[in-house]
Amino acid sequence: MNRIYNFSAGPSTLPLEVLETAAKEMTDYHGFGLSVMEMSHRSNAYSDIQDEAESLLRKLLHIPENYQVLFLQGGASTQFAMVPLNLMNKNNTADFLITGNWADKAQQEAQRFGEARVVASSKDKTYSYIPQTSSDDFNSAADYVHICTNNTIYGTRFTPENLPDVGNLDLVADMSSNILSEVYDIEKFALVYAGAQKNMGPAGVTVVIIRDDLIGNAMDITPTMLDYQTHSKAGSMYNTPPCYNIYICKLVFEWLDRLGGVQAIEKINKHKSQKLYDYIDNSGFYRGTAEKEDRSLMNVPFICKKDELNAEFIKQAKQQGLENLKGHRAVGGMRASIYNSMPQEGIDSLISFMQEFAKNNA
Repeated sequence: MNRIYNFSAGPSTLPLEVLETAAKEMTDYHGFGLSVMEMSHRSNAYSDIQDEAESLLRKLLHIPENYQVLFLQGGASTQFAMVPLNLMNKNNTADFLITGNWADKAQQEAQRFGEARVVASSKDKTYSYIPQTSSDDFNSAADYVHICTNNTIYGTRFTPENLPDVGNLDLVADMSSNILSEVYDIEKFALVYAGAQKNMGPAGVTVVIIRDDLIGNAMDITPTMLDYQTHSKAGSMYNTPPCYNIYICKLVFEWLDRLGGVQAIEKINKHKSQKLYDYIDNSGFYRGTAEKEDRSLMNVPFICKKDELNAEFIKQAKQQGLENLKGHRAVGGMRASIYNSMPQEGIDSLISFMQEFAKNNA
């Protein structure tokens, strides 16, 4: 087997044992004589898969009973409209913290449906830090406050200890690129949404975790498919769900549960990221682009001391089986996305290559 180390920001690497299980069950799932891809979403066999996926996710994230778990389609980008259509319904206003492209896109989309006020932004320094706020900065009449907990492009994050203090307001979070990576208290959020393709499974399914009282209050203009109540009432089966994607998510959740849950993977993630950051900081050849106190555990952007070396780094890394390290055009340089499924061996191989490249280009 000749597998690369895939440092893509998404779709990202999946656990090898998950892929092997899926391959083994591809043509005959548990003796049913067909693939999950071929199953009716109304069948008992598939219903059990989705129920198990939800149960495992509830266990991993300690989701309270008064929150619903929805498996939806349309990616996290559809949530940029779905959230205001369902939540911006009392005072027609919401507050936003802009810490990267995706938070910015969420704010722009919300402007279509009401006042989407920017409370703070780190755009002035290419989103390289998390702006500090206090509860007094937020509009007490805001229907909700929106944040993106991890910024895939710029490599910053709101840590579980440093979430904004929004007082009694409802906090909404796009957790697409760091869900299940470290322990967050779900009860601090009114709604969490996340595309699957970083830490949960393949692209095509989006998880929404929403407090019960926020369901059933959508604006009159809300399309049926964009009303959370539609999917809540139907158990995420109003239309055909992305069955196979949810099945892969279930396998990933089982893998993570066997590891010891989110608490266990958090320790692994902190060890992986710190090892890489320590090398970058002490190399004298590379520089991280995010402020140290706000660094992501999942996405590590860095540059060479000479800009002209970045392209050569990416080229030579690819030859060594270290793929998808090119940084986003907004930052340049390199970006190592090291989600839950990236093994320690991948980090070690990257650091070894970085050492050799630095030595040869000093």
